[in-house]
Amino acid sequence: MRVNDRHVSFYYENDDDIGEIRIDKKSTALLVIDMQHVFITRPVLNNPTEAEKKNAERWEQFYKAIDEWVVPNNQRLLKAFRERGMEVVFAKIQCQKKNGADRSLDQKATGYNELLLPPGDPAAEIVPELAPIGDEIVIKKTTDNMVAGTPVRLWLRNMGIDTVVVAGVLTDQCVSGTVRGFADESFNVWLIEDATRAATQKIQDAELEILNNIYCHVVSTDELIGALDK
Repeated sequence: MRVNDRHVSFYYENDDDIGEIRIDKKSTALLVIDMQHVFITRPVLNNPTEAEKKNAERWEQFYKAIDEWVVPNNQRLLKAFRERGMEVVFAKIQCQKKNGADRSLDQKATGYNELLLPPGDPAAEIVPELAPIGDEIVIKKTTDNMVAGTPVRLWLRNMGIDTVVVAGVLTDQCVSGTVRGFADESFNVWLIEDATRAATQKIQDAELEILNNIYCHVVSTDELIGALDK
């Protein structure tokens, strides 16, 4: 089944089973992934080198997207779920050991994914615009796929949740891994196209097409919120 004509891959071009977005508020949770300073706050460079300037230019389109629509749409989703008394869960990358010994191999690798965020590191905090409130669950993880790396599946099942709405970053990494993990555990998954972001629009579009209709349904913030009270 597919619910719209966007991000349709080769596999689903001939799928005539068209459905509607249906959300059971009692069994659905919003999952906000890795909206942390380390990933979405534009770095401040003091006396940058030419190489640092060029790298900042490469990433500017990402931070612009984060500022203009990813954070605002996450705020809209949080407001909509909270107003309706629905569950909200946050995930963030942070290790338990100060030396990061408990990190998964991809976070110990070299390059972009090398990441050490020990307890107390302010870079690991969720940005204040999206801060958890009340007893909303915040799950620390050292894996891309939070289903594999945390007890979240068990906790959600205990809470009567069988459907997750996923937003956050990065679409092709932690978001994708988590979407696949929930799908493999037989959760219904809705992925919000304008509340997620990969490093570039090209990667974003490719990953949405790969995930859509197989592991999740890709919909917009407006579409999801519009379905909450149907």
